[in-house]
Formats: sequence, C-alpha cells, structure tokens
Amino acid sequence: MNPVQQFEMHQQQHQQAITTQPGVFVQPAPGSVWMPMPPAIQGVPTGLEYLTYLDTIMVHQIKELIEIVTDWETKNKYVLKNANGEQCYYAFEESGCCERQCCGPQRGFVMHIVDNFKREVLTIKREFKCCGGGCCGCLACIGCCQQECIIETPSMGVLGIIRQRCGCMSSNYDIMDGDGNVIFQIDGPCCCMLCGCQDKEFPIKTANNGTVVGAITKKWGGCFREAFTDADTFAVNFPGDLDVKLKGVLIGATFLIDFMEFEQQSQNRNNGV
Repeated sequence: MNPVQQFEMHQQQHQQAITTQPGVFVQPAPGSVWMPMPPAIQGVPTGLEYLTYLDTIMVHQIKELIEIVTDWETKNKYVLKNANGEQCYYAFEESGCCERQCCGPQRGFVMHIVDNFKREVLTIKREFKCCGGGCCGCLACIGCCQQECIIETPSMGVLGIIRQRCGCMSSNYDIMDGDGNVIFQIDGPCCCMLCGCQDKEFPIKTANNGTVVGAITKKWGGCFREAFTDADTFAVNFPGDLDVKLKGVLIGATFLIDFMEFEQQSQNRNNGV
C-alpha cells in the first residue's frame, strides 16, 4: 500500500470521504480549514512552501476510541496547524502491528506527512533499536542505542537528522542538516519535570553559542486527557526567517520526542508503572 492509499484509508477512518486522486483538493480534519496554499518558491522543497511564512506549528495527535478503552496500540496520526488553527499538513504512521504491540514507543516507523493535495512533503524514518536510549538518555552514549530519525523530502532527499545525545537525567538531541552538521541542540527538562501538571518545554539552542531560538513544547492537556490517553499536543516555535528545510527537520524532531518521552509515559501508566 503506497502512502497515498494509506492517507485515504486514515482519512476514511475519521469519516472523511476521500475519493479523489493525488493533486486534487481534499477536506481537512473535522473542525479545521486548510491554510491557503502559497505559490511555489525556488529552492524550497515541494509542499514546504507553507512553512516559509510560519514561526509556529501546532501538532495535534488524533486518538482512536479503541486505544482509549484498551491497551491496543494503533498507528499514530496527527494534524499539523498554524497558529491561527488552519491545517497545513496531515501525518500518519506506517509500522508493523507486531512491532507496535510488542515494542511500543521503541518501535521503528515511517511517518508520512502530506499536504492538502495528498502530496507527500516530508518522510520521517526511525529504525527500531532494542536497547533504546535508556532512562533519560543514559544509554545514548552507546552508538547502537542512540535513537535517531532521518528527515527526507521526495524532491530533495535527506533534509537532516535528529540524533539523541548522551544525557544525565534529561534527554538531549542534536539537530543536523543534510550534510551532517550540527545546527541546533535540544536539551530536554529533567526527567522528574516530565510528570508534572504543566507544559513541558524542550528549548532549541544554536550549536555554536547556545542561544535559544525556539522550543518544542508539549502542552498540558488536563488531568483526564493526560491520565487516559497519549493524544498529545505540541507547539513548535522557530525563527520565521529560518531555512525552511531546518523547519521541516524541527518538525521531525517533535515526533521523535513524542515517541521517546510521552508515548513511554502512557505505556508505563497502562502497565501500572
């Protein structure tokens, strides 16, 4: 099943009748409107033109009823919106059923991000690693345990890589461009701070001098939502004039952080940990 067919299936599961072919406008998620499509821009990967004018992206996870009332792990799905609530992308996970149930948040996956014309604009790939990154990144010093995601676009290939760094009581990440140069670093909050009833912020700092230029923030969803689901909402803030390719890489970092930090918390709750 190709990404377009998977996109149609996921949309239909949410009561959206999709019968068109790639290149034809489709309906946004319920309660949303599509962000007006900007014109093509030279040097910008096809479909990422939306990001050129944005400094904030909201990532909303869509939760299915079966996952709320049971421990059955389904494929993750997300809606990406701008600060005005206009939808610009839809993201859906491709992964194996056995790996989702047995490996949980450690699982490998391919995340497909498509625009309102069903064009795949970003592909996020993560391989399964059995040892993971350890509690709060303590095993990330071992190469085979380092978690990472590769961010690609169909028109330009690899845009960048997110790789876990060794940390003590916090999860840290390097944000690299397509040439492997570390451009940004993300130093997560202390492990104990991830359990509180407040937003969790992961500052984005320049690699050369540590200047904070943005943040990936997991929004507090309220007691019921946090206790019984892992339907998370993230705000991704970055400079408006940042290279659009790096904006795409930072969006990719959001998905890795969600799986590593917050999907694990949900699994622990379900297991009574």
